[in-house]
Amino acid sequence: MSDTDKPHEDFISDRAKSSSTNLPDAEKVITLDTVHNDEAIKVLANYTGDETWTDEEEKRLLRRIDWKLMPILCITYGLQYYDKAMYSQAALFGLITDLDLAIGNRYSFGAAILYLGFIIGTYPAMTLAQRFPIERVASVIVTLWGICLILTPVCVNYRALYAQRFFLGMLESGISPMFMLIVGGWYKKNEQAMRMGIWYSCTGYVSIFSPLINYGLGHIKGSLSPWKYMYFVAGAVTIVWGIVLVFLLPADPVSARGFNERQRYIAVARLRINNSGVRNTHYKKGQVAELLYDIKFWLIFLIAFLSMIANGPISTFIPTIIASFGFSTLNSLLLVMPQGFLGGSYMLIAPYIAYRFSENGIRSWIVFTAQMITTLAAILLVTLPIDATGGLLFACYILPAIGGGYGVLMGLQIANIAGYTKRAIASSGLYLGNFTGPLLYKEHDAPRYTPGFIVVIVTSFIAGILVLVYRVVCASDNRRRDESGTAEGYENAYQDDLTDKTFTA
Repeated sequence: MSDTDKPHEDFISDRAKSSSTNLPDAEKVITLDTVHNDEAIKVLANYTGDETWTDEEEKRLLRRIDWKLMPILCITYGLQYYDKAMYSQAALFGLITDLDLAIGNRYSFGAAILYLGFIIGTYPAMTLAQRFPIERVASVIVTLWGICLILTPVCVNYRALYAQRFFLGMLESGISPMFMLIVGGWYKKNEQAMRMGIWYSCTGYVSIFSPLINYGLGHIKGSLSPWKYMYFVAGAVTIVWGIVLVFLLPADPVSARGFNERQRYIAVARLRINNSGVRNTHYKKGQVAELLYDIKFWLIFLIAFLSMIANGPISTFIPTIIASFGFSTLNSLLLVMPQGFLGGSYMLIAPYIAYRFSENGIRSWIVFTAQMITTLAAILLVTLPIDATGGLLFACYILPAIGGGYGVLMGLQIANIAGYTKRAIASSGLYLGNFTGPLLYKEHDAPRYTPGFIVVIVTSFIAGILVLVYRVVCASDNRRRDESGTAEGYENAYQDDLTDKTFTA
């Protein structure tokens, strides 16, 4: 496949690779219209220094950006998953009995309703993140979800728990799409997948130590049920982190502290190849309408929906499934740890490969491979006999391979969509499958949950096929753009916050 035939997702023009660059003439003004234009224009237009830079200078700046941004995203996202995974681990320490969750489908619905809150809360959260400083929005959201989490022990029955988990999902909903937006505002297209993988991998790596922490907390001898102490500790830590987050999170290169004028200029100017703005606070309804007619968005939406159905057993049922193999509570939690390590590694390695070989049109193939591995895992969990403990554990450990593909998929979403409002809304539309997944696992199907895993086999396979369809669509868009003589370059990047459709039409 030639460069001109590469899918848009993997296309990096020669211009993008240049590390020493000159901007078009920009009028140096004190006040610019940043309501309709991207705020990065102000940085570019008012800069009076040398407008070229070297490879080494950009690499030093990139390392500085990584060290200022990635630890903050990792800690925040790790806390989010730790708080969500608390539910499945607390289930081993009395949560199910105390709140009458063992009847019918109550436990599954308690897992699913969190993601119903996600779906409902995501769009308002992203609207707030566009209209107001994103670091303040993130800080408020994290603090409020910490308060909601620490109040979990107040629940006295499953109905109260449903309400609590619904609002917890609403509060947590904005973090992932906000982080996608932040990464899109700091990094070039070919750098984004790797950075997505770094913070997204924390969903796996946090599961290495969370079982040990919760096992210890679950054995506190006090007046309360053991699971309640888990929520008290997690809630308190989250509240503290939420408060300090407003001082630590560098939201975008336009407003971030700790950069001098030249560093800020390079940080903004080097993103000119992305054909998408850094930050624009004007909500544009036209971009939302355009998104709804964009086949690439709907393909990504369907892929995410179908693939995330597998997240139901991964995030909610794996501890109880492993316990059904005949292991004790402690051993069941310990055996979750390898899954956490491997899951985190999938989420880190897959985006790294996408980053390392970004010029070879490989990203869609990485997502496809991840889907096939998860499909294989589900097949093994359905077909192996219950006494084949080693094979079943192996299947449990490769089941989260989908997470590696999902990290790359998030990068594709922001890399192939331009226009700040359009990207903000697109980034928030990937979570419906998380709501559906847990509902497929019913109490009367335990411990094998065969019907649920059969659905995972089908949906994961179809999602993999749709990834290849997405690749073809991107290749078609790329060829049409090239045939029209429209370059994928700076000329359109900050011109009134144009979208990908605006400059490919």
